[in-house]
Amino acid sequence: MSGRWLVTGAGGMLGRDLLAVLAARDDLTVTAATRADLDITDPDAVAAAVAGHDVVVNAAAWTDVDGAETDEAAATAINGDGVAHLATACARGGGRLIHVSTDYVFPGDAAAPYREDGPTSPVNAYGRSKLAGERAVVRLLPESGYVVRTAWLYGAHGANFVATMLRLAVEREQLDVVDDQHGQPTWSFDLAQRLVALGDAARAGLAPAGVYHGTASGQTTWYGLARAAYALRGLDPDRIHPTTSERFRRPAPRPAYSVLGHTRWQLAGLPPMRDWHDMLADALRAGVALPV
Repeated sequence: MSGRWLVTGAGGMLGRDLLAVLAARDDLTVTAATRADLDITDPDAVAAAVAGHDVVVNAAAWTDVDGAETDEAAATAINGDGVAHLATACARGGGRLIHVSTDYVFPGDAAAPYREDGPTSPVNAYGRSKLAGERAVVRLLPESGYVVRTAWLYGAHGANFVATMLRLAVEREQLDVVDDQHGQPTWSFDLAQRLVALGDAARAGLAPAGVYHGTASGQTTWYGLARAAYALRGLDPDRIHPTTSERFRRPAPRPAYSVLGHTRWQLAGLPPMRDWHDMLADALRAGVALPV
């Protein structure tokens, strides 16, 4: 299916994986826009960049969760207003927008996976800024806007928890890792593949607009993820010890429960994403983290 795709945030961890997935498609013309190429807070620049594209995948974002606590306006300018500019441009040009959002729009106090239509209530400034972007997509593109929430993302092209844990294995004999936050570790390359599949389904008229959850199946804690990474790399997982979030206080509170439900994928003719442990094994084989 021929078409023109625009990837914003193309220099980031997810953006670079998106470009790798799209590079295998000889039926698509892809425009890569890094932060230096496109300031999504500039509506005129956004309108010019979006023009002529069938699908826009927005991987551009303010990602400094703690920094948002002291500069919420700056975070919202990118995560909220910038997304609104992209949605407005897509509405004018007839393009479809796939916007990457976050589990942080939820309060993290659930006991069962959050539904795509579940009530939102962010506990920090970053979550509020991302929710503003979600609402812009839904409001401005009710028939052609897609919000894909992800969480606990790791990959080959940016700082992330998995790479940090394996790096620290060289520096420390033992590590204390939080065991009271629950989530779904998700490989950015798997998410990139899913976003492209969603774009294809959207252009074919098979995927209804709205919110989807782009996270791995299953769930674990940061402690469980660290132990799994160690075991897969042939390291002793007993070097990892459980601790609580109270031991690692951060400026921005983190949701204690970030497990997302995946029921809406069936509407797009797609299965839920695969189990987090299978993703992690393939990611480590692909060289996500530095050798130990």
